[in-house]
Amino acid sequence: MITYAALLRGVNVAGRAKVLMTDLRTAFAGLGFEGVSTYLQSGNVVFETETPRAALGADIEARLGAELGLRTTVLLRSGAELAAVVAANPFLGRQDDPAKLHVTFVAEDPDRALIPGLSALAAEGEEVAVVGRDVYLHCPHGYGRSKLTNTAVERRLAVLGTTRNWRTVLALRDRTAA
Repeated sequence: MITYAALLRGVNVAGRAKVLMTDLRTAFAGLGFEGVSTYLQSGNVVFETETPRAALGADIEARLGAELGLRTTVLLRSGAELAAVVAANPFLGRQDDPAKLHVTFVAEDPDRALIPGLSALAAEGEEVAVVGRDVYLHCPHGYGRSKLTNTAVERRLAVLGTTRNWRTVLALRDRTAA
């Protein structure tokens, strides 16, 4: 069995794509996944499966659409991948406040030629780094004040993604640890 975190894009954000976590758990269990749990109200589902990864995202998206009328992109990260995300954060040594750190998980490797455009969005003191397919954000003035929003990252890199704060990233890593 492999444990995954399914990160649903745009769920329960600003009153849009509202879904109950009990409904999410039921939908995931209906796909035959085991150990299904949710974390917070923002579309984080942890589950175990033997199903090959290649089929998971599309199957989950179809099930959520059919059962809940939810149109969303599902990004998957295994426990090992989340551990690697935590270990690779280039801003850990410079920031003690986890509320100032975020990760935008993107669906595919971004075009490396587009990455420099992200720095143009950063305000003074902010930092952005792309490691693999993950975008690390250091927003010392707060994410809510930053121009390094999920939408801006998606537009600059021409990929779909979803952003999580550092506390959520750590919690998901812990919940998916083998």
